[in-house]
Amino acid sequence: MNNLWKKIKVGNMELPHRLAMAPMTRGRALYDGSPSDLSVEYYKQRASMGLLISEGTQPSEDGQGYLNTPGIYNENHIKGWKKITQRVHDEGGYFFIQLMHVGRMSHPDNTPHHRQAVAPSAIAPGVEMFTAEGMKEIPVPRELSTEDIKNVIKEHREAAAAAIKAGADGVEIHGANGYLIHQFIGENSNQRKDEYGGTIENHARFAIEVTKAIVEEIGPEKTGFRISPNVPLGGIDEGKQGPDVYRYLVKELDKLNLAYLHILHGGNEELLSDIRSIWSNTLLVNRGGRPLEDISVDIDNDLADIAPIGTWTIANPDFVARLKNGAQLTEPDRNTFYAGGEKGYIDYPFLKS
Repeated sequence: MNNLWKKIKVGNMELPHRLAMAPMTRGRALYDGSPSDLSVEYYKQRASMGLLISEGTQPSEDGQGYLNTPGIYNENHIKGWKKITQRVHDEGGYFFIQLMHVGRMSHPDNTPHHRQAVAPSAIAPGVEMFTAEGMKEIPVPRELSTEDIKNVIKEHREAAAAAIKAGADGVEIHGANGYLIHQFIGENSNQRKDEYGGTIENHARFAIEVTKAIVEEIGPEKTGFRISPNVPLGGIDEGKQGPDVYRYLVKELDKLNLAYLHILHGGNEELLSDIRSIWSNTLLVNRGGRPLEDISVDIDNDLADIAPIGTWTIANPDFVARLKNGAQLTEPDRNTFYAGGEKGYIDYPFLKS
């Protein structure tokens, strides 16, 4: 694992190693979408991960899908995130806020306005979502008009500016996991007949336009992008042209000189190899479920530059120290992943010095 401990420059950041904290929904935000004081402690505890990518953060009211997820579109949100970024910076870490518009992956019961969700096409994902009243089927969303799409792009731009105002080192655009951008990429979720659907280029258009707007607002060195090829979350089927949509998308994003590309790897090794050859800047590759001893394999084989870590960092705020020292890892309590207060959030133990 020697390669894990080599320093790397990413955008404006000088990272001390090749690990990063992956974005993970934790459901601890206040009702208005402001991060809680618990979140200040949670992220501060994990600052040794170097680059911390926040949980999915909605850029607008329509962007929210789950209960108690944070936002970054008003002054209260900015004040809440500023506490977090200051503490992470004080501990020597860097912080990117992930902008996550869920699109159709929402339920009116979970949002502040209780409106119908929005999506590329009026097609329900065919899955259930947790609400305060239990699991419910996700209803059919409203199809975005071309004017609506322009407004959503504007919301992303403004949210990125708000993230920088809150002290973040940058933003990660969430183009993965069945959410809005991924819904434009998907074949079964995007049945549009206009310039945002049909062809390979059109399926990638929304992702590219969002990214260009954010780059124009805050700069490419403060912008990352996440994809999840071949990952069928949220009822997404990318279809036969899916791999080619990603090849085209990555090629176009590469022209923008972003800080990094972040892949949640879905098992298509040929596509991963192709993306590595297309992408010029830092590549983060997250393989869920890999054994601890395989963390550095993609870096060792020059398929990645950084290995983002998810679940292990929930239960091990000092994951870097434990890995370096060969110390035993604490097992996470999955019952507390998405709900509750301190328990399962900021009460996991550190190694004794």
